[in-house]
Amino acid sequence: MAAACVKAVSAADVARRRHHAAARPARTRMLVAMGSTEDYDYEDACRLGEGSFGAVIRAHHRATGQAVAIKRLSDAGGHEALLRESLLLEAASKGNQFVVGCRGLARDPATWDLCLVMDCGGGSLRDALRRQTGPLPESTVRDAMRQLLTGTKGMHAAHVIHRDIKPHNILFGDDRVLRLCDFGLAVDTADPPPYGKAGTRWYMAPEVLLGKPDYDARVDVWSLGCVMAELITGEAPFQGEDEEDQLCAIFGVLGFPDDTTWPWFASTQFAAELPELDDKQRRKQGSVLRRRFPETKLSKEGLDLLSGLLTCNPDKRLTAAAALEHPWFSGMD
Repeated sequence: MAAACVKAVSAADVARRRHHAAARPARTRMLVAMGSTEDYDYEDACRLGEGSFGAVIRAHHRATGQAVAIKRLSDAGGHEALLRESLLLEAASKGNQFVVGCRGLARDPATWDLCLVMDCGGGSLRDALRRQTGPLPESTVRDAMRQLLTGTKGMHAAHVIHRDIKPHNILFGDDRVLRLCDFGLAVDTADPPPYGKAGTRWYMAPEVLLGKPDYDARVDVWSLGCVMAELITGEAPFQGEDEEDQLCAIFGVLGFPDDTTWPWFASTQFAAELPELDDKQRRKQGSVLRRRFPETKLSKEGLDLLSGLLTCNPDKRLTAAAALEHPWFSGMD
C-alpha cells in the first residue's frame, strides 16, 4: 500500500516534546549494571525464545542460584541496540511488577559480545493460550487485563512506548503474574517524532498501519485490545495478510471511519483507494463487535471496555490509565 497522507506533526507539538525531553535526563546517562557471562550457568537446551534477532536462553546466576533469562543478539554489532533496550526496560520495570525485571548487561570476556540479563518470568502467554482447552472465564480475562493495563500504565508513566505488545511478548509465570517483555522495539517519548512503523501486523494500531508519524502511547492500548479479544476467543481478532488487508479486516469488524468518528481518515491514501465503497455503503457498515463477542462470552461492560481499547481514532481511544477506571474492573482488589 502506498504511504498514507496523514496530518503532519505541528511545530508546537514538536517543541512541546523537545521541551519535555530537555526537562528529563537522557536515558543514556542512566547507570546500567555490567557483569560477565562467566557469572552464569547456561541451560542451552532451554531456549525461552528464538527469532531473527537471536535467542533468549535460561540460565542460573552462580552466586545466588536465581534463574535468569539472557538475550543474545545474532548481529555482532547490536551492542547499541542492547544498551538502548536495557535502558528502556530498566525505566519501564522500575517499581512495576507487570514488566519483566532488568538485571543489566553482561559481557562475554572471550568475544566482548554483550547480553541483556533479565528476570526469568516464565513462558509466553501465547504458549499458555495454545495449551488452553476451552474458553477462559470472563473473570480470568478481567484479571489478566487489569495486570496488563496496570503494567502499561506504569510503563507509559516512565515515558516508554513498547510498540510490540502481543501474547508472544507477555510472560506468564508460576506466580500467575503477567509481565510485559521484549523491549527491542520500544521508544523513549523523549525522542520526538517522526516515529517509524514498528510492531507485529495483527496487533498494530490503525494509525501505525496508515503511516502516521506522530503516534503516541495509545498504540500500545490498541495492541492490548487485540490481546483481550484473543484471551476471549483464542485467536487474534484481525488477521490481514498485508497492511492493506489488515486495515480492511479492522474496518470490516469496527466499521469504516467517517468525518465524525475519525476526521482525518478521509484524507489518507488508503481511504482514497477504496472506490468500491461509496459513502452510503460505508455508513451501513457499522461495528459488528457484539456479534463477534456475544453476551455468552463477554458482558456489556466488558464489551464497552473492549470497544474503548479497539477505537480506530487514536484521539478517542482510551489510555491505559482511563481503562483501569472502567466499571468492568469495579470490585476487584
